[in-house]
Amino acid sequence: MLVSPTPEELVSTTATALVDLLAARIADQRQAHLCLTGGTIAAQLYRHLGATALDAVDWSRVHLWWGDERWVPAGHADRNDGQAQAAFGPIWDRTIRHPMPASDSGHELDAAASAYAAELGDTRFDLCLLGVGPDAHVASLFPDHPGLEAPGRVIGVRNSPKPPPERISLTHAVINESAQVWFVVSGADKAEAVTSARTVGSTLPAARVRGRSATVWRVDASAAVSG
Repeated sequence: MLVSPTPEELVSTTATALVDLLAARIADQRQAHLCLTGGTIAAQLYRHLGATALDAVDWSRVHLWWGDERWVPAGHADRNDGQAQAAFGPIWDRTIRHPMPASDSGHELDAAASAYAAELGDTRFDLCLLGVGPDAHVASLFPDHPGLEAPGRVIGVRNSPKPPPERISLTHAVINESAQVWFVVSGADKAEAVTSARTVGSTLPAARVRGRSATVWRVDASAAVSG
């Protein structure tokens, strides 16, 4: 676990490492696939990249994907892709974006999930960013929820314990195909979840995540201390 003293330091060090990883992947394979997460610390990370890394990476070779999305209309304030667009600023238009369908896209929820699975195909992410909820959920995979065990690569989620009730989410099958997974977590309200997810034998959603070459917890000091 990599612990930063403050949220600001967490954002800065994560951004530096992310830029280095993307640059290396582009140099090696001419493109990079990055899966984004939502949340406050993620938005801070994207804003930092937008302000400091515009020319650090050839963003035209970076594919952006999403780990989950709220089933609301396009342009709705709750959508993760809108949050990312606002935060990334000038970087946004340089990237190749693969947003999840919106509720007004003409698809029913399960059909929208299937459409995203088809777009994803056999893509494997070079890096998947994840946040962690206080209950140790990741993407829209919640503890003791039927979606946690649902088959497939992309699923429609109903009756989410966290609003809105309907969502689209990648499953562990896709997340765990990522070359690297980085948990980026800030705040004392996440400390118990971080500890629980890192406990041997835990079956919480966050504990089930395994990147193919690396699974890295990047947290600030308040998220690293439980109890």
